[in-house]
Amino acid sequence: MAEKSFSQKSKRRKLIRRCISWLLIFGFILLVIILLVYAILQPKKPRFVLQDATIFNLNVSAATPNIISATIQVSIYSRNPNDKIGIYYDKMDVYATYHNQQITSFTAIPPVYQGHKDVNLWSPFVHGDNVPVAPFNGLALSQDQTNGGIQMVIKIDSRVKWKVGSLVTGRYHLHVSCPAYIPLGNNKNTGIWIGNTVKYQLSQSCSVSV
Repeated sequence: MAEKSFSQKSKRRKLIRRCISWLLIFGFILLVIILLVYAILQPKKPRFVLQDATIFNLNVSAATPNIISATIQVSIYSRNPNDKIGIYYDKMDVYATYHNQQITSFTAIPPVYQGHKDVNLWSPFVHGDNVPVAPFNGLALSQDQTNGGIQMVIKIDSRVKWKVGSLVTGRYHLHVSCPAYIPLGNNKNTGIWIGNTVKYQLSQSCSVSV
C-alpha cells in the first residue's frame, strides 16, 4: 500500500511539473509572438496638436483671490500615424490646468474609433465656476492678466485600446499635455474676434505618454 501511494504521488508530481513546463513554454511563445508583432508593426503613439483656444471667461474673484472662473473652448487635432493599427478611444476627459493645478472640470469626449492614418478634430468646452485654487495661483493669474498673457496647459486623460486586424488589446492609459500661451487684452492683432470673445490661433504640439 505504501509503495502504491508513493507511486501515485510521484505520478502526480510529474504531471504537475509537466503542466508547469507547458505553461512556461506557452508563455515564452506568446511573448515571442508579441515582440515580433511589435517589431513588425512598430506602433506609434497618436499625434495631438492644440490648434486654437477661445476664451469666453477667465478671471479671478475680486472678493476672494484664490477663486478662478473659466470658460474656454479648445480645438484639438489628433492623427493616428500607424499604417496597420487602429485606436479605440474608450474614454477621453479634457480639462485645463494653471501652474499644475486644475482650474476646470472634466469635459468628456464621446468614444470614437480612429482608423489607420485617420484624423479627428474635437472642439470641447472646458468650464470651471468659482474653482478654489492655491492663493499664490490666484495672484499669479491676476499678474499674468496684467502682463497680457497666460500660460496654461490643456490636458487629456484617456483610455485607449489598440486594434491590429481582428485583435483588440486591453485598455491603456493615454496622457496628453498641450501647453498654451494665450495672449490677452484688447489688441485685435492677438486673435480673431467673434462677438465678445477672442479665438487665439496656437498650433501647439502636445506631448503624449502611455
